[in-house]
Amino acid sequence: MSNDLPILELLPARLREARRAQGLSLDAVAKLSGVSRSMVSQIERGESSPTIATLWNLTRALQVDFAGLLDAQAGDKVDVLRASDVPRFDNMGHRCLIRILSPPEDVGGHEVYDITFEAGGSLKSAPHTRGATEQLTVLSGTVTVTSGTAEQDLAEGDTARYAADVGHAIEATEPARVFLIVKNA
Repeated sequence: MSNDLPILELLPARLREARRAQGLSLDAVAKLSGVSRSMVSQIERGESSPTIATLWNLTRALQVDFAGLLDAQAGDKVDVLRASDVPRFDNMGHRCLIRILSPPEDVGGHEVYDITFEAGGSLKSAPHTRGATEQLTVLSGTVTVTSGTAEQDLAEGDTARYAADVGHAIEATEPARVFLIVKNA
């Protein structure tokens, strides 16, 4: 026996949560969607079932994914990227393997990397967008981080935050592994 609730039982709460997450009043949603305030209220209370056209107008006004709103499991899932499926690059630096942990839609915004260096490995980067920063945590080994003219040696467990809108580099004299977060402004 399934514990799944029918879509029409989930819909009122999902719409109400989406409206509140946007900080919108019933009146604001009515104006944005073209659906009357009373109809929006009735739908949120589960007193009326919307047509597909009404639902489409509401989801567009609330800037929520139509399919995700109807997915009975939308809030109860864990997206997993198996180690064997993680995108990898071994030609971006010298003697290092870069694993991209962030989802593709985060490129250019908030990127997360797992980087493994062989002894003598390095990753030298040109300046990123103005205001970009990086946060690096050493998981094992030691590395030297350079940002512009500043340089810092880091050991296992150390974390460095530095400007990435200038030339910057990570260099390892011994095998090392780091966790890197890139935040573009």
